[in-house]
Amino acid sequence: MTAILQTEGLSKRYGRRTALNDCTLSIPPGRVVGLVGPNGAGKSTLLGLACGLLRPSSGSIRVLGETPGSNAKQLARVGFVAQDTPVYAGLTVAEHLRLGARLNPGWDQALAERRIQQVRLDPAQKGGRLSGGQRAQLALTLAAAKRPELLIFDEPVSALDPLARRAFLRNLMEFVSELEVGVVLSSHVLSDLEQTCDYLVILIESEVQLAGEVDDLLSRHYRLTGDRGDLDTLPDSVEVIQAEHTARHSSAIVHAGSSLGRSVMNAEHVSLEEMVLAYLTRADGSYETGFTTSDLEAQR
Repeated sequence: MTAILQTEGLSKRYGRRTALNDCTLSIPPGRVVGLVGPNGAGKSTLLGLACGLLRPSSGSIRVLGETPGSNAKQLARVGFVAQDTPVYAGLTVAEHLRLGARLNPGWDQALAERRIQQVRLDPAQKGGRLSGGQRAQLALTLAAAKRPELLIFDEPVSALDPLARRAFLRNLMEFVSELEVGVVLSSHVLSDLEQTCDYLVILIESEVQLAGEVDDLLSRHYRLTGDRGDLDTLPDSVEVIQAEHTARHSSAIVHAGSSLGRSVMNAEHVSLEEMVLAYLTRADGSYETGFTTSDLEAQR
């Protein structure tokens, strides 16, 4: 089956600055993909390339088997919601739907009207007077009513309050079920990704650090605890992602490949949030310094 997103050695440079470097991915169809990483990691660049808004400096990218933005038919297969969930300030909600119908050959007016009614948007309300949550719901409706095969979101819930964020994600998952659509969702809110995503990509410093099915990744990441110095006895196949030490004890999150093998340390599986934060902590330069996940959350 055709991958929803496939890249090979994909890079994007702006002058001397590298925004994305040697990115190779192959994401199967039907996945809800969480794209995570610190600010400046290259997430928005990757999404811009996937939507055809940017062109690669080198390497290749294919979305749904085609070059992004190569023709009107390919553009119609992808729905995109940018970070600030933009809408036209001077157009009413109803006018947004009419514009969507004119621009998109596969437009589903019944779906659009049903969703507008469901989220209680006033068709006569102008876009410039909508709240952040209402703008996000309108933008989601416009993207989904195209009847795309792939929905791409660049941090759509970052500015929303918890209730608006929960409503947006609930409606998104309803669209996933109803339209049988793939999703790529960039977000800093790890708890949201844990609830919605079944595939994960971690970008750090413009490069892919980790990618795969969430269940598979979690099955290979552990928290180890034991006496200080026990980390030195781990097999070479075990990669320490983040470690914390006291005078007598050590704790580490590790990637263990297919098996931990024999270890003197106690092992337990970690959550998606713990796994991601371990990689972000390592990238932040806090590896083996006693830096905790709560400290990292406080910085964001």
